[in-house]
Amino acid sequence: MTQQPFVSTEIATQPDLWRQVSDGFAQSDSAQFRALPQAGQRVAAVGCGTSWFMAMAYAALREDLGQGETDAFAGSEFPAGRSYDAIVVISRSGTTTEVLDLIRATDVPTVAITATPDSPIVELADRTILLDFADEQSVVQTRFATTTLALLRASLGEDLSKAAADAQTALTIDVDDLAKLEQVTYVGTRWNVGLAHEAALKQREAASAWTEAYPAMDYRHGPIAIAQPGRGVWVFGEPPAGLLDDVKATGATIVHHADLDPMASLVVAQRVAVAKSLALGLNPDQPRSLSRSVILD
Repeated sequence: MTQQPFVSTEIATQPDLWRQVSDGFAQSDSAQFRALPQAGQRVAAVGCGTSWFMAMAYAALREDLGQGETDAFAGSEFPAGRSYDAIVVISRSGTTTEVLDLIRATDVPTVAITATPDSPIVELADRTILLDFADEQSVVQTRFATTTLALLRASLGEDLSKAAADAQTALTIDVDDLAKLEQVTYVGTRWNVGLAHEAALKQREAASAWTEAYPAMDYRHGPIAIAQPGRGVWVFGEPPAGLLDDVKATGATIVHHADLDPMASLVVAQRVAVAKSLALGLNPDQPRSLSRSVILD
């Protein structure tokens, strides 16, 4: 591609967007932001693809911060009949079949986070948070997903100032050597497991690359067998004791941005996916077999 892909521009806007939603949540009495679940409520977070991985991160973080029992589900796997105080549904397009079917089928109050006004999800959900300023032209999601997670983190009382500053740093890190790795496995613990899955998905989508993702403690239960020189293991958050030594023994490249907020490390992974895609002569804005939204007959 001779023109810079849309996704590269969208990746670069993330630090400012994280600050925007964090400051907005802290300063605003808007019913839109205040629609998010309150501490103590039993919550389900639901999405498909990237949105599911953001739901996974939110659910684990919400529980770890003592905000209340929280489960995460892919839209098609939501357990009908299970009792919740609220369901948070994430959908950039607002048209994804599985999440719309879920909202229609449940009596639990739903809060939808979307980038698309006048979409079906806005009509169906009980309350809607519209992040249209974080929408994207690229099919590959980057900034909408992380801005959603930034908002959710802010709703849990987290200060996103360091994360945003780290994301700015992430935009300057050289990714050329990382893009040359034959294969990368992404690992993390607790809320970082969702980020690991999302990082792996970015390379699969943008560059048709072989990637895998696992909880870090589970990585040694089989997946480490593929680690070797020329391949990488990317660690989100604090690694379990002894894991880095085990990976080092395989000769695989260890990627661990210990000083960065894990969401900023995801920004680096997004950039690697784009760089790998471009090196292969692919279009990272329009991956093969993918569309902006999955709408089933």
